[in-house]
Amino acid sequence: MERYIMKGGDPLVGEVCIGGAKNAALGILTAAIMTDEDVVIDNLPDVRDINVMLEAIQEIGAHVTRIDRHTVRINASAIGEVSVDDEYIRRIRASYYFIGALLGKYKSAKVPLPGGCNIGSRPIDLHLKGFRALGAEISVERGAVVAQAVELKGAHIYLDKVSVGATINVMMAATLAGGLTIIENAAKEPHVVDVANFLNSMGANVKGAGTDIIRIRGVHRLHGTEYSIIPDQIEAGTFMCAAAITRGDVVVKNVIPKHLEAISAKLQEIGCEVIEFDDAVRVIGKPCQMHTNINTLPYPGFPTDMQPQITVTLALAKGTSIVTESIFENRFKYVDELARMGSNIKVEGNVAVIDGVAGFSGASVNAPDLRAGAALVIAGLAADGYTTVDEIGYIQRGYECFDEKLRGLGAVIEKVDSDKELQKFRLRVG
Repeated sequence: MERYIMKGGDPLVGEVCIGGAKNAALGILTAAIMTDEDVVIDNLPDVRDINVMLEAIQEIGAHVTRIDRHTVRINASAIGEVSVDDEYIRRIRASYYFIGALLGKYKSAKVPLPGGCNIGSRPIDLHLKGFRALGAEISVERGAVVAQAVELKGAHIYLDKVSVGATINVMMAATLAGGLTIIENAAKEPHVVDVANFLNSMGANVKGAGTDIIRIRGVHRLHGTEYSIIPDQIEAGTFMCAAAITRGDVVVKNVIPKHLEAISAKLQEIGCEVIEFDDAVRVIGKPCQMHTNINTLPYPGFPTDMQPQITVTLALAKGTSIVTESIFENRFKYVDELARMGSNIKVEGNVAVIDGVAGFSGASVNAPDLRAGAALVIAGLAADGYTTVDEIGYIQRGYECFDEKLRGLGAVIEKVDSDKELQKFRLRVG
C-alpha cells in the first residue's frame, strides 16, 4: 500500500509550478463530448480523477488521444451509448456531469449516482430540478439517474442554494436547449467560468458566468475547439499554506492571483508576507504567526477545499482561531489524525476551535479524503521527526506529482509501498 513518509522541520524554499484545475477539467472533459468534431484540451492535470473521466469517455465510444501528458484530443462522433459504465463513474464525484452533457446532445442519459470523497451529504437534487425545468423526465432506477426528453426548452431556473455542480450541469444541458435559459443564484467559482468559456469556444452562447445570473441562449450544434484549462486554485492554495506552516519562502507560479485573494488575505492576517505578480504569488512565512477566524463560503469567499490546509496552518499559530465549515458537514474528520501530531483542536458540529501549539511531532496518520490528506502532508513537513501518511490514493486523485513538487522545494519526502522501503528512507535520511 502506497504511503508518504517525510522528515519535517525544514522550511520550504523555492518555486513551484501549478497545474491545470482539476475541478474545471472534469466539467470541460465532459462538455467535450457535446460536439462531433475534434476538441483539443491542454493544461490538463495528470491525476486519477481526470484519468478515470477519460476512461469513462472512451468507454461510451468517444475517441480519446493523449497527445502528451497534459494534452488530450477527444472526438465524440462515434458515441453510441448514453449509459455510462458503473465501474468508472462510482469512483469520482463529477460523474454527474455526464447527465447534462448527454442529455443536452442526445436528449437521453443513464448515469450511476456518483462517488468521490466522503466529506458529507452532497445530493444532486438541484441538478435534477434544473433538468426537469428544461423539460426532461427524470427517474432514479437501480442506483442510476435516467434522464430523457423529446426536446429541451429554455427555462427560468432558481437554484435554492449555490451549487457549482448544478450550475455547470444545467448550463451544459441548456446550451443545446431551445430558447433562453436563465440560472439564478448560480455559482461564481473560477471553474464555472472556465467551463462557460469552453462552451462558448465551441459555439455556445453563455453570458454572465462569474455572476449570480447566467443566461444561456440555446444553439443547434457545437463545434470543435482548442482550449487551455485555468490553473488550479486549490493546488496553489495548498502550496501557499505549505510555505506558511513551514515558515518558508515559496513562489507559486502559473496562477491567477485574483482567484487566490481569499487565501492570500487570511495568510496576511496571520502575519505572512504575500506578494502578488502577474501570474505568481510569493508567500513568506514568519516565525511567529497569529490566530484568525475563517468561515468557508462559496466563491469569492474562503473555499471549503482549502479548509483543512488553513486549519493545520492555524494549529501552529499563536492564540485561538475559529474555523466554521459552512459547506460540508463531515470535513473535520482529519482533526483526530492531527491530534496524533500534537494539535489542540476541539470540534463541535461545523465549528473547530483551534488553540495554537508550539510545534507538531511526527506520527503515523491516515488521509480521510483528498484535501485533508494534503493538509496532513504539509503538517508532517512542519513536524519534528518522521511522519507517514497512509491512504494517499485520495491525495493522488487531485494532486499531480505532489511529493516531487515538494521535494523541489527542499522537502524530505518520498512515496513508498512497503515497510522495507520505509526503513530504507529512515536509514538514508538519518
